[in-house]
Amino acid sequence: MEAQDPAAFEVACAVRSLGDGTLTADLRQEWSIGHHPHGGFLLSLIAKAAVAVLAEHGDPAAEPLVVSAEFLRPPAIGPVLLRTDLRKVGRRATVVAVRLEQRGRSCVEATVTAGRLPIRRPEWTDLNPMPAEPPPRAIPLGGDTAEGAFNLAKGCDVRLDPATAGYLTGRTGDPPRLRLWVRPRHGLPDPYFVLLAGDINPPVVFNLGRFGWAPTVQLTAMLRARPATGWLRVQVECRSMHESWFDSDATVIDSAGRLVCQARQLALAPAP
Repeated sequence: MEAQDPAAFEVACAVRSLGDGTLTADLRQEWSIGHHPHGGFLLSLIAKAAVAVLAEHGDPAAEPLVVSAEFLRPPAIGPVLLRTDLRKVGRRATVVAVRLEQRGRSCVEATVTAGRLPIRRPEWTDLNPMPAEPPPRAIPLGGDTAEGAFNLAKGCDVRLDPATAGYLTGRTGDPPRLRLWVRPRHGLPDPYFVLLAGDINPPVVFNLGRFGWAPTVQLTAMLRARPATGWLRVQVECRSMHESWFDSDATVIDSAGRLVCQARQLALAPAP
């Protein structure tokens, strides 16, 4: 059955409570980049843990609003422990600290702000235009493409706009900006999948000829609304790269044209 497919997002980011604010989960190869669990997937898992703990404290309707994470060291594929600490309970916003541990070492430390996502139409919005669905020329990531380490292709369909990805044809020096479309292969997009989408892109510095693993140091994602069914549109850009440091700002828009996530990270570029 589809719900039992290990590549299904809902199955992969399931958390199991031990009843004392501690939860367990399994990091799967299908949701990794090469040998490293995907950063956006770790954000989703951390948000799931925070919301699960709030449900145990009597708030089953809580949803993630902001996840801010420090990546201390990359965890390995396999089981992890998630320790939570309820820092604030509020009428509009509740804050939970979450620490993802493996083999006794802290790998990711995050703060999750939870509440209720807006359901009304925005009073004002300013978004760059982008087709609601990928055009025929859009390039699938993973499989037989140059993104062979993109294991996430087993669980989500990602299409890259070739007009923004000069690195695919050997060009270097294009602006570090990318446009993509993404949707889960199993089920429908939800706020947790949107967190993944905010970090789904190849590193924008690929367009500058900097290829390889670009580890995230800090990543903050703000969820703005629940996504509609269909493709998510992702626009990513870098404002500056100084020596090995670069920023990456992602905007995620759903099929209804609503802003559903903003994600900003500071990362280390691969060596030239």
